[in-house]
Amino acid sequence: MKRATRSITNAAGAPVFLGASLLLAGALAILLCGCRTTWPPDVEQALDKAGKNRSQLTEVLDHYGDDPDPLKLEAALFLIGNMEEHGYTLTALYDEEKNEIPFDALDYKNFGEAQAALDALKEEHGPLDFTRKRFDKDLKTITSEFLIENIDCAFRAWHERPWAAGLSFDAFCERVLPYRSSNEPLNSWRPACMERYADLPEKMKNPSDIKEAGAKVSGDVHSWMGFSTLFYLHPTDQGFDEMSRRRQGRCEDISNMIAYALRANAIPCATDYTPYWATRDNNHAWEVLLDANGQGREGLSNRAAKIYRKGFSVRKENLGSIKAGDEVVPRWLSGKSYQDVTDQYLETADVTVRLSESVPEGHRFAYICVFNGGDWKAIHWGWIEDGTVTFSDMGRNIAYLPAYFVDKKIVPAAPPFILTGEGEQRILDAGTAQSSQPITIEIAAVAPVTPDADTKRDKPMVVVKPGKTYELFVWNKGWQSLGKKQAGDEPVSFDAAPGGRLFWLVEENSRRLERIFTVADGKQIFW
Repeated sequence: MKRATRSITNAAGAPVFLGASLLLAGALAILLCGCRTTWPPDVEQALDKAGKNRSQLTEVLDHYGDDPDPLKLEAALFLIGNMEEHGYTLTALYDEEKNEIPFDALDYKNFGEAQAALDALKEEHGPLDFTRKRFDKDLKTITSEFLIENIDCAFRAWHERPWAAGLSFDAFCERVLPYRSSNEPLNSWRPACMERYADLPEKMKNPSDIKEAGAKVSGDVHSWMGFSTLFYLHPTDQGFDEMSRRRQGRCEDISNMIAYALRANAIPCATDYTPYWATRDNNHAWEVLLDANGQGREGLSNRAAKIYRKGFSVRKENLGSIKAGDEVVPRWLSGKSYQDVTDQYLETADVTVRLSESVPEGHRFAYICVFNGGDWKAIHWGWIEDGTVTFSDMGRNIAYLPAYFVDKKIVPAAPPFILTGEGEQRILDAGTAQSSQPITIEIAAVAPVTPDADTKRDKPMVVVKPGKTYELFVWNKGWQSLGKKQAGDEPVSFDAAPGGRLFWLVEENSRRLERIFTVADGKQIFW
């Protein structure tokens, strides 16, 4: 975690570094000696970037400079020094010419009606996409009143709640103190959440048990905050006030609300997420109860290639911290404050790939993708070195595609492969021995085999419907058609398909969300 340290220069201009416990004693000496006070470099940079809002931030620092608890100033330095990339994102619907298309999923009764309306707009305007309309940086918008309330309430809970007695200051800063959970609007939530659970110690078997406290609080939020698929088409994160009124949202909204309730009561928590599931569409975020040292994990509901943990402090190892200002990378990978926690959940493997396609000029990074939502999506990155790239801690038993990111598009960098359960690569390419053996692919209206069929979690991913037309694609530096067939009572059959390859069967006029598959022993294995 990035801890702030106050730097003070003496009369000769030499720096003197004071720990948190000495800040209070040093403050008087600075005033008496007439020395000059400066802030750590990250805080100074944040103040410079705040522009007209600088006065709001310096007001917070001045306020805690006189506080009898020196850790409150440390907390203020932590928040301001790591604030740069945090803010509110307003998302809107745009066409390919960057024209905004008015649409609000919440105008409709349910997901089906909203999706139908969205499909109608796509028929009228062509391809549409939800993208960022506006990003309001906290540095430029946050008020001193909001920050001071957040810090004071966080410290009050830390000192008063019996289960928080052993909570370290580092865990407190990263997992209790932050005032936001994602890119939602800023609302005051700590006072209301503290009041709601004011009598929680009286209801507990062991008031000092932080795990019991967390389970009771998160269980309560789950009892009144419900999931709704409608919010998949409302990608702007809800704030505390809106969620309190609507009492439903997507998984990220729910995990945010649980985080508010936990943090407000000095229960350390995190939100873990996978940007894209590995063997199904969409993504997921979920709350994680942590111990007094900020450690913990929860169960996993589906197969994930990577799992990340949201944080507040800047992490120097992240792509967003490493890339140059003019380097364009996949948007979510440009973040600076998430942490890779995949190996806390899964048995992983480092994957080294020989890039078969020329490295685009000026590109230093390559990406590894999973198939999600009918397309390849970047899930992790690695440095390109001598024509190879290594991707760390990848989930196993998953189909991947190595790629570049050129002109904001995924471009294949090497053939797709299966990372097996043993951590080995099974290349799906024309150059393999299996590809020299043509096969016949027959697809009937039955449930397919999946990589984890024994878990019985996955539903059938292809149900061939009589009368419908299907097109079979094979991957060869891109999807190439092997022809179309209309389904009847007999299985849909495609002859002389190349063996050892990756396939995709798509129903005509569908939303192209069918899963990719390989063929082994005459059976489809979906990925």
